[in-house]
Amino acid sequence: MDGSKAWGAMTVPGVWNFDDRSAVYNAMAVDKLAVLWCSLQRLGLKDQTEQSWTATLYFDRLPHDSPDRALDLALAVLASDAEKRVKMQLGDKFMSTLIYNHAGSVIDRIEAEQATNPRLRWLLGAVHWWAPTRELKVRLARVADETAWREDELTRDTPAVRIDFGALCKSELARVWVDQHAKPDMDRDANWYALMDFERGLIERNPEAAIDLVLEVLRIETGPQLLSVLAAGLIEDVISRDTIDRIEREAAANERFRDLLGWVWCFDHGAELRTRIEAAARGRHW
Repeated sequence: MDGSKAWGAMTVPGVWNFDDRSAVYNAMAVDKLAVLWCSLQRLGLKDQTEQSWTATLYFDRLPHDSPDRALDLALAVLASDAEKRVKMQLGDKFMSTLIYNHAGSVIDRIEAEQATNPRLRWLLGAVHWWAPTRELKVRLARVADETAWREDELTRDTPAVRIDFGALCKSELARVWVDQHAKPDMDRDANWYALMDFERGLIERNPEAAIDLVLEVLRIETGPQLLSVLAAGLIEDVISRDTIDRIEREAAANERFRDLLGWVWCFDHGAELRTRIEAAARGRHW
């Protein structure tokens, strides 16, 4: 469990220099910064731009680098008129990272603030158990309103209609796959998690159907953001000695499928499969 916490609270490494943008964000008033953070939560995968990714990376690092400013931001978001689904995103990675890495330095501020701030007690209901020591866990649990948080979490995660993925035809399944993956994180519900389970089941029990789904998604979707997810997810996971022959056949006949293989990270598949995938992709690398 502690290892999983450490992984979940890790900062995402930056692959570009964003120091200039970071300086701009550091200079922003906290209320303006909160508006920016809230706006990012409403973006789906297709809406992302280089600027939004840079801002996301800044917010990803903020709880690591500046715990007091991170807490200021969380309090500003809680005090804003943003919808509850947006505020609940604080309980995902942002606040859990802050608590895991810096609970000891912000605990006094949190305890003082929560006395008059029920929204903070509500948010602590999602993250108090991330504290790194038993003492800090106890202090945070004492003021956390986990009951209220869990009630709202259940409401958020319960879809109006539950999707039976196994009952969908191939074209319907591809459309639902695109729709689910394009949603902002704040709008994902039990259908999203059911789709993840369904994908794993296809890969384990019916890899040919998983490749069929990939091809159908390719037929209807051209956005690079979603296709990169398709490559890093279904395609990367379905590669095996049992499927490599078909993957090679599809790549030989389908240029877009060859392009998709260029997104695949195949260094964990062994030298033989890696060599065959790279050959099937015909030098395409993104």
